[in-house]
Amino acid sequence: MIGRRGLMAASAAVVAAPNVVSAQGGAARSLRVIPQANLTSVDPVWTTAVVTRNHAFMIYDQICAQDSKGEIQPQMAEGWTVSDDKLAWTFTLREGLAFHDGERVLAKDAVASIRRWARRDPFMQVLIGNVAEVEALDDRRFRFRLHRPVPLLTMALGQTQFPCFVMPERIASTDAFTQIRDTVGSGPFKFVPGEWNPGQRAVWAKNDAYVPRGEVVDGLAGGRRPNIDRIEWTIITDPATSANAMMQGEQDYWEYPLHDLLPLMRRNREMVVQQRLLDGTYGVCRFNTLQPPFNNPAIRRAVAMAVDQRDYLRSVAGNDADGWGVCEGVFTCGTPLANESGSEILKTRNIERAKAALAAAGYNGEKVVLIAPGDYPQINALSMVTADILTRLGMNLELISTDWGTLVQRRASKEPVERGGWSIIHTTSSGQSLALPVYHLFLRANAANAWFGWPDEPEIERLRGEWVQTGDPAESRRIAEQLNAKAMESMYYIPLGFYWQPSAWRRNVTGVFRAPATVFWNIGKG
Repeated sequence: MIGRRGLMAASAAVVAAPNVVSAQGGAARSLRVIPQANLTSVDPVWTTAVVTRNHAFMIYDQICAQDSKGEIQPQMAEGWTVSDDKLAWTFTLREGLAFHDGERVLAKDAVASIRRWARRDPFMQVLIGNVAEVEALDDRRFRFRLHRPVPLLTMALGQTQFPCFVMPERIASTDAFTQIRDTVGSGPFKFVPGEWNPGQRAVWAKNDAYVPRGEVVDGLAGGRRPNIDRIEWTIITDPATSANAMMQGEQDYWEYPLHDLLPLMRRNREMVVQQRLLDGTYGVCRFNTLQPPFNNPAIRRAVAMAVDQRDYLRSVAGNDADGWGVCEGVFTCGTPLANESGSEILKTRNIERAKAALAAAGYNGEKVVLIAPGDYPQINALSMVTADILTRLGMNLELISTDWGTLVQRRASKEPVERGGWSIIHTTSSGQSLALPVYHLFLRANAANAWFGWPDEPEIERLRGEWVQTGDPAESRRIAEQLNAKAMESMYYIPLGFYWQPSAWRRNVTGVFRAPATVFWNIGKG
């Protein structure tokens, strides 16, 4: 991580950094990308890692997708019909869909993919009790039969947070809790497994057989056109080296540049630095609620009393308040459900009061293992602020620095810290993903099926289900306030506010568009 005081040193290092040269392929027909993190899993159902989701957007397609306004549009689907009683939704796949191995995409593939995805998706887990069956009717049509109307069905299928990607039935039949390795999809690019070296590089090749929709691209909807022959991800863990590679033209696109280096790159005439993501990036401090000491909610609340979101946000995005914002609730600020009911605890911002609360909660020196990703500067910066807080509180901290890919694998462990488990991790999410209870990954509290940390809060789950059933805005708001208050009471994760994360690309990169996720279709090189 490069802190604010390290800006001058980082800038000097850019000049002296060694060259990073693409290993293969003609530069003119390859888009050379520095991704936000190392790709260690290729299964977007098994993990929620954004880097895996970005990979999946290249090789898979979706039944429907979100446009730039957040509205759901057909994607693989030609369209759908709803019966008069709202208890049957029939989807028809469009013509010309084929997997990378040449096999046609059939309705049975979509059905198998929906079933696997639904076991892990927080949104669909709320709706699934209303679904009687998902069945293929013929090669192109499949149907949802419902016990009761589900007006949010297409929103679930087309969401960006945890997309429903369509895989061949033979792959989608794999248990949802088992990682797949087969990367055959039907998307605009094909993964090249022989050139995948985790920690170094990953490569995708243009799918010449892909048939895009006819509409113009709009967010994640519209025509997904593969306009480049190869996409090459190069894992560069040092930000100064990344900046140097960008400014020397050895790399074309940097997904998450370090904020300290943005002014330097903006001064380069061959560089474009812009906010490409549609939403702010929200930070999260996540507790493991299964293991001591954070199986005790009073201890979790004590730590939260010491948190000042401004410290976290400055550690990532600097002192420019236009680059970040405090948001002391669980829902995305500026959206209809945003509220601070019960959030007074996050306004305490006092180490001494937190120490007193920690003692009163019965903390007895149990080890706290905080895992920080040294190769992911933004999340590493958040982790370091928490490490400082825990140290000042007098907790028995073990700080483990590792790479992001290892963290993604290790966070799945439910073991005690003495056997390879963990106590605290940090991550980030787009604001769009935290706007509604149904796809708010960190709010979900259904024990073993919840996101890592596995909180068990039946009242949260009851309120989520209640929210799905209401169509009244005032009632929706009332439930959101109850959800916020209950989440603050249990404090199984701490919201850390949001920052704006620009991307950077060379001026000869064409077709870059705003979207809720980093995708590479429709992008070329002049």
